[in-house]
Amino acid sequence: MSISADGVAELPSVEDEARFWSLVETAWERLGPGPAALRRALRERDPAAGDVDPDSVAEWFAPFLDNLRALGADLSSEELTGLDRVVERKLHEIDRADIHAVTDGSDDGFLYARGHIVALGREYYEAVRANPALAVPDGSCESICYLFAHLHDKLFGDWPRTGSGISRESFSNPEGWRG
Repeated sequence: MSISADGVAELPSVEDEARFWSLVETAWERLGPGPAALRRALRERDPAAGDVDPDSVAEWFAPFLDNLRALGADLSSEELTGLDRVVERKLHEIDRADIHAVTDGSDDGFLYARGHIVALGREYYEAVRANPALAVPDGSCESICYLFAHLHDKLFGDWPRTGSGISRESFSNPEGWRG
């Protein structure tokens, strides 16, 4: 990963983070009330009760991702880079042993499980950060992990340079894996 020209790791801006979560919510809202109810049920459930099918939202990921791509299709290189930086940071922040204990998965499997958490929106993401038991075992949303990077490549011919100095790859957050 690269570092900015002045040697400082770049963090997502408040604006980029707000734009990212707004785009995620808009992409879900375009699918109607069904997915909203499922996302709410997943974040409010008692994981031990087994009263919500955690796989019930999986069928909605493809149309959600199509909506998210469409929402990003007119953004500038700088805006897409900012959104990719947000995704990278969000995936890195939940690269933790306590979340992996629930989701399990190999390197790629755990990355896609974290993508699942991010794709379900800010409220679910924050709920899992606070209570990893809310994570979905074997949940997966691979495409969101690099969605804005792929879109940047398609529109501008190269991958964005986030300058964050971190990796979204699994097991790369030393803070998340301390004894």
